[in-house]
Amino acid sequence: MRKRQRIAIVNRKTKETDIHLRLNLDGAGKGQIKTGINFLDHMLSGFARHGLFDLHLQCKGDLHIDAHHSVEDIGIALGQAFALAAGDKAGLVRYGHAYVPMDETLVRGCVDFSGRSYTLFKVKIPRKNLGDLDTELVEHFFESLGTHARINLHLELLYGRNSHHICEACFKACARALCAATRLDPRVVGVPSTKGKL
Repeated sequence: MRKRQRIAIVNRKTKETDIHLRLNLDGAGKGQIKTGINFLDHMLSGFARHGLFDLHLQCKGDLHIDAHHSVEDIGIALGQAFALAAGDKAGLVRYGHAYVPMDETLVRGCVDFSGRSYTLFKVKIPRKNLGDLDTELVEHFFESLGTHARINLHLELLYGRNSHHICEACFKACARALCAATRLDPRVVGVPSTKGKL
């Protein structure tokens, strides 16, 4: 039996952003990211690398206003890509979690490909900006991702002080949890739910 390719392509164009995204769940961690927001490029490159996803992402947004629309729409497009690539979720592990330490910081990420959208973000980032990214938008990114992937996504800062470490650990914990949840397990017959559908 031939294994299906778990690849999604999402093109999203609005009056505020123009996004082209390709996601391979069974990749090697290769990221080609160009959002126009340097710090977000850095975070998403780490996301791809540590989630072992191949992620090609280009966004042209109205950054002359601010980064809000770009960050939100990238989260939406990436969430849609995860939902599309996971398909009917047959054989999926479904649940994943990860603890990511970065020096003095520890973040826990948990994911359930339940088909129900719920995001819990219990993270305080001390600084208002990291490079060219308003840190208020980090929570909004993960909310957009979780909603459009139709997953439960929980991110929690257990402890930490350094804003860069906190933010980066969130992206990496989310990536590692998604990597675990989207794996295929040959022992799973059909959809991993007693309901028979996710």
